[in-house]
Amino acid sequence: MSDSSQDSSSQHRFNPYGRPFRKGGDGRFDRDRRQGKGGVGGRGGGGSFRGGDRGGGNGGGKSRSGWYKVTIPHGRKYDKKWLLTALQNICSVPYTPVQYHVDHNRVHFYVDDSSAANALHKCSHKITDTDGYKVCLVHNGNIILIAAESLKSQCMAKRFDGSQQALDLNNIRTDPDLVSQNIEVILNRKTNMEAVIKIIEENIPELTGLNLSNNRIHKLDELADLVTKAPNLKTINLSHNELKSDRELDKVKGLKLVELWLNRNPLCDLFKDQASYISAVRQRFPRLLKLDGHDLPPPIGFDVETPTTIPPCKGSCFGSDEIKVIILRFLQQYYSIYDSGDRQPLLDAYHDGASLSLTTPYSTQNPSRSSLGEYHKDTRNLKRIKDSTMRFRLLKHTRLNVVAFLNELPKTQHDIASFTVDVNTYTVRLCLFFAVDGKSRESTMAFSRVFITVPAGNSGVCIVNDQLFIRMATTEEIRRAFVAPAPTPSSSPVPTLTAPQQEMLTAFSQKSGMNLEWSQKCLQDNEWDFTRAAQIFTQLKTDGKIPDVAFIK
Repeated sequence: MSDSSQDSSSQHRFNPYGRPFRKGGDGRFDRDRRQGKGGVGGRGGGGSFRGGDRGGGNGGGKSRSGWYKVTIPHGRKYDKKWLLTALQNICSVPYTPVQYHVDHNRVHFYVDDSSAANALHKCSHKITDTDGYKVCLVHNGNIILIAAESLKSQCMAKRFDGSQQALDLNNIRTDPDLVSQNIEVILNRKTNMEAVIKIIEENIPELTGLNLSNNRIHKLDELADLVTKAPNLKTINLSHNELKSDRELDKVKGLKLVELWLNRNPLCDLFKDQASYISAVRQRFPRLLKLDGHDLPPPIGFDVETPTTIPPCKGSCFGSDEIKVIILRFLQQYYSIYDSGDRQPLLDAYHDGASLSLTTPYSTQNPSRSSLGEYHKDTRNLKRIKDSTMRFRLLKHTRLNVVAFLNELPKTQHDIASFTVDVNTYTVRLCLFFAVDGKSRESTMAFSRVFITVPAGNSGVCIVNDQLFIRMATTEEIRRAFVAPAPTPSSSPVPTLTAPQQEMLTAFSQKSGMNLEWSQKCLQDNEWDFTRAAQIFTQLKTDGKIPDVAFIK
């Protein structure tokens, strides 16, 4: 063969990542047969590429034609010129590296002759880098590129329906065009599925339907890329495969599917009835209208056409001024003791038969790695605790056990100014239900708490049930923690005070009979001097200068 012929051949070498297709007017794929450009086979006008038959002009010294992948596992750290020169110097067979590229820490390139690939494989661990390590090479064979290109050149045109924008890859491994070339395309292999996804991305990103049935697929990891590479995909057929768990569907739940086939997969046998099967699938694909060819009831959803503003959170609700005074005084007393470091005095706040339960957000993570670890070990989360005996043991009974448990919890400091209090129910017997939200300072946690109380004494309450929920505070809650301005007496609970001030305020309110708001004003006006404030109060009360609104009714 003449030199000119060989030069022509070299100009039309097979490009593993070329684009041999162009879209025709009807949306189908056509072969690029422009004269002088070289088709997939690179022979001047539209020749085809077949594994093992590259046509004339390739030279007779090659034992077998095809594309072979060579991988250097840690090749990213090497300079490309240094690496290729070092390989060329020790390789016994001349070769031309094609499509040199980096993938994570690996380097890949291709050669078009098996003898060169085998010779390169023998070079593994024969090159020493500057750090004294041997360079490892892996010979990956020639199946992957041949399969990918054959899918382009022989399978895509006949399997793509441009009118429906649908690609049918059902039982692709038995396609006659591939079998005739001894090419095996198994889509349960990562590299082959990646080749399919690449073809879709480069040629038919507007794809709406994909049939992958009868391909022995057992994992859906690679299909997750379809969310971005085929955003219009609405229908996918995965029937007659080897999917063993519905958890595989989580990997592709970003697809906005309206039609799905999963029948004849092992996962279908895991459900007790059709309703639970449909429910599990629809959890991942809420817009689904058809499953395994059967119509489903219309999905329930809310289409919000215009942006809506969430109403602002309302403040505390007490129901009456009388209840408000009692509740605020109770909270002031309770949390001044709770934050003091010695919670034993809380015995007076609980009924003899009181119960307490602690809950944290449900998480499968290792509790020891969580900031809630000290709380998590005692949580009575019913999603986590299935054993009935354990559920009962984690519920604290009697006031002695309740306070003993509270004493074991981490030390806290609460921002009382941040509390929001709702009194849900109260009667003449003063049965109260209310929730409290706030933040603790140390690791900035937030809590919700529900107390059920009964009357105690002349104007106090006693807790019969305490439900405490602890969670990590949000970023916004952390930003606001312990920096809220002091509330006014008419709108909020008492402002944040030190522990001694809280104790003094409680004692002064009890002795004077004034509510917390007026008691605090008196103490503040006298610079928190208890004796002087008591003398001033006594004098003003004798003179009749303290209004009735200042006293607890």
